[in-house]
Amino acid sequence: MNLFAHIVRRLLLMIPMLIGITLLLFIVTHMVPTNPLTVILPEKSLNDPEIVKAATIKWGLDKPLYQQYLIYLGNLLHGDMGVSFKTKNPVTFDLEQFLPATVELSIASFIFALLIGLPLGIISALKSGSIVDHFTRVIALLGASIPPFWSGLIVLFIFWFKLRWLPGPGRIDARMAAPPTVTGSFLIDSLLAHNMPAFWSSVTHLILPAIILGWFTLAITARITRSSMLEVLQMDYIRTARAKGLTEWVVVIFHALRNALIPLITIIGLAFAGLMSGAIMTETIFSWPGIGRYAVMAATNLDFPAIMGVTLLIAVLFMFINLTVDIIYTIIDPRIREM
Repeated sequence: MNLFAHIVRRLLLMIPMLIGITLLLFIVTHMVPTNPLTVILPEKSLNDPEIVKAATIKWGLDKPLYQQYLIYLGNLLHGDMGVSFKTKNPVTFDLEQFLPATVELSIASFIFALLIGLPLGIISALKSGSIVDHFTRVIALLGASIPPFWSGLIVLFIFWFKLRWLPGPGRIDARMAAPPTVTGSFLIDSLLAHNMPAFWSSVTHLILPAIILGWFTLAITARITRSSMLEVLQMDYIRTARAKGLTEWVVVIFHALRNALIPLITIIGLAFAGLMSGAIMTETIFSWPGIGRYAVMAATNLDFPAIMGVTLLIAVLFMFINLTVDIIYTIIDPRIREM
């Protein structure tokens, strides 16, 4: 099976999965023992039967649940996720406003985790039992154990409140205007507008939340890289490569690391999907206007269309990132295409 056919098969399998996810979401949200009209209407309007009746018809709440689901599914096929009860905006519009901030933060966190985690894991495997190895394992343990709401508050207290080395919550300085929106990423938009003060302000505001959000991914990356490399370095073909006189860095990078990547790619892919789905705690602590904060706002207000929209977006992100991981698998090891 060639790579194109493999990708098409995976895409076709995603269709029934998406339908199942929408059905499950619809059932779960309608199991909540709350009348949506209490969220949609002001409290004084709930006592007016005419207003209640008009709102029930307007929002399609007078129809049986199966009809409501079919209508939702039909609208979804046209890119319509419904209208938010709270903001009164289309859910797709709200997601478009909040998603770029999460993408920017997730990519920065991911780059930080890979740039630190991969070298730490490789060096730890090569220097097994050394001080570097023990240091790496301590970093991995702390990163996997400390909750982000605690570490986020600590770094804000130290580096913002006490030392004043880095700015506090938000995406840009409060006294500075945001760059004109083109991509939604303040870094890119400020560069496109040739606004270097806004760019540097965005960079400095990004450092702390990116470190806190990426620390867990860094820890997992370092641990998996170390364990995979330790296993691969014991293989016969590694000893053969060294016996041929190849330099150590060629053996490590081109022979050991490539074969250690397969288990690592799975973890990294899932970790990146977790970052992209919106780190609720990190975005809340740092007042980062991303998907995580939008999800909290939707859940707090029992905004069912927004809750379904966020959850569906997260599910789609996970599915496509898993597809990307699967494609990378087939590139690294073509035998997987036959499975």
